[in-house]
Amino acid sequence: MRARSLTGRRELLDAARAELKARPGVLFHGPLGIGKSMLVASLTASLAAHAPSVGTVLHCAPAEEDAGLPFGGLVDLFARVPESRLETLAPEPRVALRAALLRGPEPADGRSRLAVRVAVLDVLRALAATGPVALVLDGLQWLDEPTAEVLAFAVRRLGGLDIRVVAAERVADGEQPGRLRCCPPGTTELPVPPLTDDEVADLVRARIGADLPPGVLRAIQDTAAGNPLYALELGRAMALRSPERRGLGPALPVPRRLRALLLDEVRTLPETAQRTLLLASAAARPDLTLLRAAGLPGPATDLAEAERLGVATTDAGGAVRFRHPLLRAAVYADAPENDRRQAHALLARAVTEPVERARHLAHARPHEDEDTARTLMSAAESARRDGALGAACELAGLAARRTPGDRPADRADRLLAAAEYACDAGQREEAAEAAEAVLAESDSARRRVRARLVLLRNAGQALEGAHALIQEGLRDAVGDPGAEAPLHHWAAVRGLLCGELEEATRQARHAVRQAAVAGDTETRIGALATLARVRSLAGDPVAAEAALVEALALAGGADGGPQSWRLIRMRAILALDSDMVTEAEEQVVQLLPVMEELASVEEVMATLVALARIQVRAGHCREALHTAARCSRAMTQAAPALYAAALAATAGGTAAEARRLAEQAVRASEADGDRLFLLRALAVLGQAGLLAGDPRGAASAVEALQRVRELGTAMCAADPPLLHWYGDLAEALVLLGETEEAGAVVREAHARVGDDTPGSVLAALERAEGLREAGTGRAKEGAARLRAAVNRLRQLPLPVELVRTLIALGAVERRSRRRSAARTVLAEALETATRIGAAPLAARAREELSRLDAGDRSGETGAGGPELTPTEARVAELVGGGATNREVAAKLFISVKTVEGTLSRVYRKVGVRSRTALAHAMAAAVLASGAAVDSGDDCLVDPPERAVLVSRPSRAQPRRTLDTRR
Repeated sequence: MRARSLTGRRELLDAARAELKARPGVLFHGPLGIGKSMLVASLTASLAAHAPSVGTVLHCAPAEEDAGLPFGGLVDLFARVPESRLETLAPEPRVALRAALLRGPEPADGRSRLAVRVAVLDVLRALAATGPVALVLDGLQWLDEPTAEVLAFAVRRLGGLDIRVVAAERVADGEQPGRLRCCPPGTTELPVPPLTDDEVADLVRARIGADLPPGVLRAIQDTAAGNPLYALELGRAMALRSPERRGLGPALPVPRRLRALLLDEVRTLPETAQRTLLLASAAARPDLTLLRAAGLPGPATDLAEAERLGVATTDAGGAVRFRHPLLRAAVYADAPENDRRQAHALLARAVTEPVERARHLAHARPHEDEDTARTLMSAAESARRDGALGAACELAGLAARRTPGDRPADRADRLLAAAEYACDAGQREEAAEAAEAVLAESDSARRRVRARLVLLRNAGQALEGAHALIQEGLRDAVGDPGAEAPLHHWAAVRGLLCGELEEATRQARHAVRQAAVAGDTETRIGALATLARVRSLAGDPVAAEAALVEALALAGGADGGPQSWRLIRMRAILALDSDMVTEAEEQVVQLLPVMEELASVEEVMATLVALARIQVRAGHCREALHTAARCSRAMTQAAPALYAAALAATAGGTAAEARRLAEQAVRASEADGDRLFLLRALAVLGQAGLLAGDPRGAASAVEALQRVRELGTAMCAADPPLLHWYGDLAEALVLLGETEEAGAVVREAHARVGDDTPGSVLAALERAEGLREAGTGRAKEGAARLRAAVNRLRQLPLPVELVRTLIALGAVERRSRRRSAARTVLAEALETATRIGAAPLAARAREELSRLDAGDRSGETGAGGPELTPTEARVAELVGGGATNREVAAKLFISVKTVEGTLSRVYRKVGVRSRTALAHAMAAAVLASGAAVDSGDDCLVDPPERAVLVSRPSRAQPRRTLDTRR
């Protein structure tokens, strides 16, 4: 069985395999095409693969036409049972069984029914005596009744025998199996569920081998409703269609073979009932009132016939629902084209809602007609105003197709509207198709510019390669400020994402000027918003605020509607960067509901990402995870969504999850050429490494954060988040023992600090400086800097940053033997982290407290010098074990130079001068550890080090000794 056949079924197959080890049988059940036979075949193959000693497999798979053939299933089951097995039976059962199997004449005494049952039972017992037996019954619903009775008799009497039953039965959705009696008592019933939409997409791509457009794939997912057979049949049919014939109507075209499976009985209904079903299948929301308004005299009676066949039902309110979406599509596809047009014409007169009426009108008149096109375009604009972006795109596309050939300008305008609506709805392929059609057909420079603007929007974050598209547009737009302004704005956006901040500033200001000349307020507002974003990133908050104020005035203030939404979000981000977290959250929370209802997918995504950033800093870690999940649903693999998910995971998830998501965000940003989100994704990757708290995590953090530093320098970026990330880099370097380099990073960051630098940035740098001081043996000075950072953060609504700093302070105090002070700050860190849902930081706080408790249990006092850092202890362990500096560097993912510097500090702290002396000291640590254990004390150490080296002066002479205790 090919692996791809098991899409979405591996967990169910594993469950069935486990059940079959403990139970006498497994019965899969579900509707037609759900994948029961595939599971039966896979489970049977698995039995053979995992238990080669299976002696006999008896198999039957009856079809519908076999149901009336007595003992047809038994003949199939016993096809592999040799005649010699039957010869061992008693005479009467043998004769009866041979007759049932058509191998001999039927007995004349009429006792064959019981004799056949006894014979089958005896044969199964005999087979089980020589090895395991598997009965495979695929299609119990079509098993003939005589065979079903024989099996029901036999399986009740197989207890204690090594016989397993693997069966499948077709049942309607929500129904229970009717042939469970054919399986032994204790058989596990396993309903086969529908596939998810993602699993359907994976199955279609793998099995069809064609790259279907997203709109077609969505229609297949909706129509198949998780049924793999339906999805594959629909996918194959659409793959065979030429691209121009893939346009979707009211229902997905259903291939003839699939219609034959579903509509055999429907085609026997009276003509009036079939007509009623056709109108119901063509309507968006069919009910009895609508069907009567469309001129049907007795729809309730007709639908009662359909309900009897299990095709459709009518609820108490009169709404009509098909039992499965594919039935609706099949009924529609099975009707002649002329009947479908008449149905839409009747519905167009009956419905009152403009959008649905226009859609029916378009399908009733599938030819070029300007009146129809105008009606469709009006409905599309109405749908857009109501926020129904998908419907607006569909209707505008229909309007373009209905536009007469002698009106090319109208057709181009309608195609452009369809493209813009598709962009708003996040339907990129549909948007690109419509825009490309305009570029191919239109000779109007303005329309060609509009088409290129759609393609620029369509590129999302991947604007690095859009330079040629912008330049081609500018050549078309030359001399037309109204056309040039939006193109210069896109050049500014491209410069922002690609890290070309000076070019972005120049293009944004050019766009503002040209938009003012052209009287294009919308583009002017957008360009000012981009200018504010660029200047903020460049560390120029005054210019950023001035651009925002000007843009808001043009938009009519904060209540200016859609034009003000982006500005409000930008103002919230500026507030966030200035540590005004509460104000930022209030603005975005109030903005999001209206945006979700009316704004484009890109704008909603940007607002959700902003909210996730705010929630993480505000310490709303659980809410941040929820917001990140909403981002992922909006744009699954987009870099901003992955960044938001990674950021939320650093706050409320796990370090491993944050690292995995951040790596994906880095790859997505690199693929897009989006340096702005690459900066953010790398910063989160660095934070995830710091959360790990070990040399390997610190090494990965340094690697990521060094790239942030280099990118930020190349971009001339100087916004507050970048200085936060400098602090993270310094911390990671301290963890690796590279204290000199950490000091250089901190000094570089301080050179960028100004009078308006937010307090959180200063606290982050103080935290890094404190850890660096402690790492160089100046624990008292380090603790003082960390306490200053804590005091600063207590004045700010930034609980996550406060917890990070409390943990750092607690670790330094613990290593300095100030246990009471350490316990106080670590307890506060744990309480705060737990309350806000900061799971990774709560884990770090617990770890530090456990080390503190371990030191208490070992009887350690406050005397003694400083401990080795985790990196120093690990280097000491490896060098003491005989590793070379190069081997240590490779093991710990650090440089040889760092190993040399760390080893010098270890020599100084331990009081030795050579690798040999260090090896002796490490050996003494092991002996001391053993003595501690022998004496009943715990030898408690910080992972990953196995020994803790502490300076202890002797009264007799100044020398260093080794202590393995915490």
